[in-house]
Amino acid sequence: MSADASIPAERAKPESFRARSLGASLTAKDLHKSIAWYCDVVGFTLDQKYEHDGKVVGAALKAGDVGVILNQDDGKKGERVKGQGMSFYFTTVQSVDDIANRIKAAGGTLDSEPADMPWGARIFMLTDPDGFKLVIAAELKAG
Repeated sequence: MSADASIPAERAKPESFRARSLGASLTAKDLHKSIAWYCDVVGFTLDQKYEHDGKVVGAALKAGDVGVILNQDDGKKGERVKGQGMSFYFTTVQSVDDIANRIKAAGGTLDSEPADMPWGARIFMLTDPDGFKLVIAAELKAG
């Protein structure tokens, strides 16, 4: 027991943060161009569009269990540099090479070709129309 006999020692500490998922909300300079890129080039599906006064101002996209929200940049904060100092790491059980080839066939450009990494993943990288960095990765099969 802890110093306070009414609280067991294992519960006396604050509970650690236990997230269940992570979503990304990205601001796009040209929302329609970004939606097309994510859906037509990378392979996301359009889950929902958000409108305000009859104009599309956002969209929810899905890739398997992963969701990404795209929002139209309204320009109120001036010209903002996007995507610096971070990347979005998407894991899949699909063939990274097949995904990379499909992206290239759809007119997309890779920042790096698929390659095996020392930590046991095969990855490639690409950049969205606003400068956000994406990493597509699959765990290497043992053996």
